[in-house]
Amino acid sequence: MALAEAGVGGRLLLWPRIVLFGDSITEFSFQEHGWGAFLAERLVRKCDVVNRGLSGYNTRWAKVILPRLISKNSGAESTVAVTIFFGANDSALKDLNPKQHVPLEEYTANLKSMVQYLKSIDITEDRIILITPPPLQESAWEKECLAKGDKLNRRNATTGQYAQACVQVARDCGTDVLDLWTLMQKNQDFSAYLSDGLHLSAKGNSFLAAQIWKHLENKVSALPFLLPYWREVDHLHPEASLL
Repeated sequence: MALAEAGVGGRLLLWPRIVLFGDSITEFSFQEHGWGAFLAERLVRKCDVVNRGLSGYNTRWAKVILPRLISKNSGAESTVAVTIFFGANDSALKDLNPKQHVPLEEYTANLKSMVQYLKSIDITEDRIILITPPPLQESAWEKECLAKGDKLNRRNATTGQYAQACVQVARDCGTDVLDLWTLMQKNQDFSAYLSDGLHLSAKGNSFLAAQIWKHLENKVSALPFLLPYWREVDHLHPEASLL
């Protein structure tokens, strides 16, 4: 009963949140040394980092799912930022991977549609960050494909076309963009950033974490530390400090 009374008397605490929306590179981001885990640790007691990564998904499917993840009545108001990180699956070669492949023009339209949806529920463009797919290390990914009895089903040059399209969508829509495909290839041997030619290694996760933080730092800098430090709590009358 006392807990119920406290719940009625106290103001409900709503943590701000950052939503990470993407494919497997997002889904795996909460693994040890993952870029999502880095953000969650850095923002603890200030902001929740919500992982909405869906392994294997492309923008065609993501566009359908997004309104079920964030709506005006469920989370939009407290959302500090949303990352949209697709393209690694969309850019799969049509003849070898037709299920995941999305044509370049449709990929562009799908990204724009997702941005417009977020804006329609009052998540403004300055809170949206598009992330391009990382570069593809073809020889390493080919080994993965051959081990499953498949042919190499992606090409780095093709992935680059999708990355360029993502950058253009960000320009057209006025959002932030992290051009991972270009940044990772500034170091000519980018293979160390990838664990299997497609997904991020520990080094790649660290690189992405550092880059995405540059885009998030200003958005989260004013967020307060939630609930008082334990030494500041009135231990004789905790309600005075905590409600």
